[in-house]
Amino acid sequence: MRQINVCVIGVGNLGQHHARNYSQIPGVTLTGIVDLNEKRSEKISTQFQTKGYTDFREAIKGADAVSIVVPTTLHYSIGKEVLAAGKHCLIEKPFTTEVSHAEELIQLAQKNSVVLQIGHIERFNGAILSLQKHIKNPKFIESDRLGPYDPRVADVGVVLDLMIHDLDIIPFLAGSKVKDLEAYGTKIFSKHEDIVKVRLRFHNGCIADLSASRASFGKYRKLRIFQPDAYISVDYAAQRYRIYRKKSEDAASMKDIEISSPKTERLEPLRKELEHFIDCVREGKSPLVTGEHGKDALALALEILNKLQIHKSEI
Repeated sequence: MRQINVCVIGVGNLGQHHARNYSQIPGVTLTGIVDLNEKRSEKISTQFQTKGYTDFREAIKGADAVSIVVPTTLHYSIGKEVLAAGKHCLIEKPFTTEVSHAEELIQLAQKNSVVLQIGHIERFNGAILSLQKHIKNPKFIESDRLGPYDPRVADVGVVLDLMIHDLDIIPFLAGSKVKDLEAYGTKIFSKHEDIVKVRLRFHNGCIADLSASRASFGKYRKLRIFQPDAYISVDYAAQRYRIYRKKSEDAASMKDIEISSPKTERLEPLRKELEHFIDCVREGKSPLVTGEHGKDALALALEILNKLQIHKSEI
C-alpha cells in the first residue's frame, strides 16, 4: 500500500479533528499542520507528533495531499496555490464564496490531474450511506438543522454554515436539479442571517422544505423523505433511520404500517470522509463529493442569500 503524505492547513476546532484522524489512518503520514497562530501550531504539532508551520507554502512541499480547513473566505486563495502546486486537495464546505472561484479551482484540479474533494461530511453519515438503496422517486422532503449560536463562525451566516449540508444532500436524494426556490430568514445574534426557511422545487416534481437555525438552545438534525411506497425518517446525530411502509394497499390504520430500522455503520463520518479522500488519492478515483457537487450546493446557497436580500428590500 502506497504511503500518502498529508498536510492540514488550519487547525482550529475542525482542523484538529482532521489532524487527529489522519494521524490514525493506516498508510497515511501527517507530515505537517499549519496555523497562523504560532502557539497553536506548536501545540497541535506536538500533540500529533508532526511538524508545525505558520506558512502553508512551506508546509505543503512534502505533502501528496492537503486538507484546507480555514475560514471560507480563504478557501479560494489557498486552494488555488495548493492545486497549482499539484497537490490533491480536500476543501471544507462551503467550497468557496463565489461560483466563479469554484469553477476556477475545478479547472485547476483537472489541469493538474489531482483529486479535488469538498467536505460535505453528511454524505458519509452512516444513515445516508445506508438509506440510498431505499430511495425511490421521493415526492416531498423535509429537513431541520438547528443549533446554538457559535461566535467562532463569524464569516458566514446559517445558510453557508449549516444549511449548505442539506443543499448538497437533498438534490442528491431527489435525483433532480432545482427548478426554483423561495427563501425567508432574518438575523438575530450576528450580522448574518441566523434563521432561514427555504422551499426547493425540483424539475422532477419533488418539493423540499428546509429549515436551518443557529438560534436554538440545542442541536437538532433530522431529515424526512416521503415517497409513494414509504416514509423515511433520518436522525443524523444518531446515524439511524426508520422506514414506515404499508403492509398492504388497503391499510386502514397504524396497525397496518410496517416499521423497520435498517442496520447502519455508526463510525465517525469525518473518519469515513478522510479515508475516502485518501483512497481516491491512492487509486486515482473520482470522489463521492466532487468539486462540481460543491459548486452546485454553493450556487443554491448564493441564490438563497440573494432571495433573502430581495425580501429584505421589500419589507
